[in-house]
Amino acid sequence: MNKYFSLAFAAAFAAMPLHADTIVPEDESADDRTEEFLSDERLEEGVITQYINRSIASAMSATAAPEDEQPTFGRTVTKWASAPKFGGYVIGSYKYNTSGDSNQFNARLVRFYVDGTIFNDFKYRLQLQMNGSSPHVKDFYLDWSHWKEFGIKIGQYKRSFTFENPYNPWDVGVGDYAQLVQKFAGMGDICGEANMGGRDQGIQVHGDLFPIGQNKHRLVHYELGLYNGQGINTGDKNSRKDFIGSIQFQPIKNLFLGGFYWNGNYVNSSNQTLDRNRFCFGAKYETTEWSARMEYARECSDQFDGADALYMTVGIPCTPWLKTYLKYDLYRSDGSNDNARTIYTVAPNFQLHKNLMFQLQYNYVNAKSATATGTNSNNHSEFWLETYFRF
Repeated sequence: MNKYFSLAFAAAFAAMPLHADTIVPEDESADDRTEEFLSDERLEEGVITQYINRSIASAMSATAAPEDEQPTFGRTVTKWASAPKFGGYVIGSYKYNTSGDSNQFNARLVRFYVDGTIFNDFKYRLQLQMNGSSPHVKDFYLDWSHWKEFGIKIGQYKRSFTFENPYNPWDVGVGDYAQLVQKFAGMGDICGEANMGGRDQGIQVHGDLFPIGQNKHRLVHYELGLYNGQGINTGDKNSRKDFIGSIQFQPIKNLFLGGFYWNGNYVNSSNQTLDRNRFCFGAKYETTEWSARMEYARECSDQFDGADALYMTVGIPCTPWLKTYLKYDLYRSDGSNDNARTIYTVAPNFQLHKNLMFQLQYNYVNAKSATATGTNSNNHSEFWLETYFRF
């Protein structure tokens, strides 16, 4: 299995073009795009919300400030605010596991969001998740970004750890995030933190530096943040804050190389403090057609015995509506192959419309022990079907 997947990845990477168009929402130009380096989920309007957004924008344009008028500040000022942009999406799934412990339909995600700007410099976002027994807030933040080179974000949002964590579930390409992201970025973390969607509450500075090349793409992106360390909708349980920092380089347009560092702790339900001292490095290549990501992460605190993870994902365009993803996904709970859990994935994505996609997925799970796989069988197959639509 390793041999065949290695050959497939090598062939896919060799076929990739060195230059292509960067992923940009359909109704935006490259000049309108605010984030050259992906640091948040890319949210778009859906079938219904596009009409709501246009109606609001049309109503607000009647009272908009003239372009040559200078902004004024005060409690009663209502101009210089963009029309809020609403959106939402639903992901439904069916999963079958040959080990016999999974055979069910499920609503994976039902989300609704709104974002916009005030005075052009202040970006805001609110995102809610409404499925399950406990609807809750996913994102709420305010991001001051007057300069491309320096911005400040405060609130609740994605941790700046790993390339894949900020991806929207639509854009990951397979039915779930890599084990690396789940175990090291807060989606069922190895320290015991529940699935917090890779998010936390805190403050972050960020920026894009050094435009280079004919297209003036930015060479360097940085993010430095302090967080509670307890996940979403939860206050801190001690006086110590988590520090997370990342630096990314874009030597060629669309090719990103990055390193990430996290130092902090988590206080569990037994009031036990667990250290988090981890790093990650990797590369990604994203265009409107091709996708490729590869990352390695390791936990360095003594409490987790050097747990590490590695994944490689490649998305291959087959037709204008079909893109097939291949994924190699390894997690080792103690850094040794004796407790390794490896997932081999093939996932064709059928995107028939901007707001409609179907995803088939086959996983072969190879684990060295039942503890590593989390099921009654060390080795088993999984068959998934997921439906995606924006409303």
